[in-house]
Amino acid sequence: MTKAICVEPIYAFNDNYIWLLTTADGKAYVVDPGDAQPVLEALHQRSLTLSGILITHWHPDHTGGVEALKAALDCTVWGPKNEAIRGIDHYLDEGDSVALAGITFSIIKVPGHTLDHIAYVGDGTLFCGDALFVAGCGRVFEGTFPMMRHSLDKLRQLPKATRVFCAHEYTESNLRFAVTADPENDALQQHNERCQELRSQGKPTVPSTLEIECATNPFLRWDDPDLAQRLVASGRCSTTAADEVFEALRSWKDTF
Repeated sequence: MTKAICVEPIYAFNDNYIWLLTTADGKAYVVDPGDAQPVLEALHQRSLTLSGILITHWHPDHTGGVEALKAALDCTVWGPKNEAIRGIDHYLDEGDSVALAGITFSIIKVPGHTLDHIAYVGDGTLFCGDALFVAGCGRVFEGTFPMMRHSLDKLRQLPKATRVFCAHEYTESNLRFAVTADPENDALQQHNERCQELRSQGKPTVPSTLEIECATNPFLRWDDPDLAQRLVASGRCSTTAADEVFEALRSWKDTF
């Protein structure tokens, strides 16, 4: 529970999280519904009516349920400026905002994973789709490595107490890479143990917080001297320049 919103996961596919937001006045919204059926089941179980959908980017596992939900429930859809996403009523860009029952979410453009990717931040929460994960970040499919790093830099400037709601349970594999890339990070070791315990109990590792991610996520730590020097010493990059360090980390993870 945040200040004004109850946020719950709806599980979809193998590892997707569709986030269900319930406001104090009983309205419901979902973030990135790649599949309509689990959303319809969750709404029925909780006797909720869907008021709207928030989309972060065009990938089908984030948008595949939009048209069916909109047809069945006549809800409003917000999303990035990408006409390839069918069903959006209101296109959003950097600096725009969405008011949900009096709660305002600001829009941050975070291209890199895809060029249209946006994030929603408000009420102490960040819905970041596939831009930022617990202990990881999205693959750079459409953008460039500097573009992705710049997007992540925007996110790490948010208040450290911000809760990070990403769209996949990738944490275990991300942490295996993180402890390999940053083995002397005590905070990371402790975070790894906590997350392993959660997963052993069948519990999600999401949400995280930006404070935790800035301390443990190698993809937010490109300017950590020890991490950068380790990459140079291993021959994965030739300098400690931020973009080069980030590219070395992301390229390494792609084949890890």
